Amino acid sequence: MRRKKGSAATPMGEALGAYIKRSGLKRRLDQASVIPEWPELVGPKIAQVATPLSVGPDGTLFVSVSSAAWMQELQLMSPDILRRLGERGKKIKRIVWRAQ
Repeated sequence: MRRKKGSAATPMGEALGAYIKRSGLKRRLDQASVIPEWPELVGPKIAQVATPLSVGPDGTLFVSVSSAAWMQELQLMSPDILRRLGERGKKIKRIVWRAQ
């Protein structure tokens, strides 16, 4: 950001926000927000057996699941979960479930 000579400094939060938006990091941060918000997004029953691990740059969410049986169940529920995530503004394109 360029300032005019003698003008007040830009607040750090404002400068950082502008940089994040300009750099394309905002989309990645929005995607990554799924991880701490997981229990609220999917509900306590699913959150108890499935833990989000990471979000890839292409919008793929990787989730660890407590058992193969739960993994199969959650794979069947993927379209509904993706719809719910989308309704909450999360730009997740697909979910990869991994049994522990």
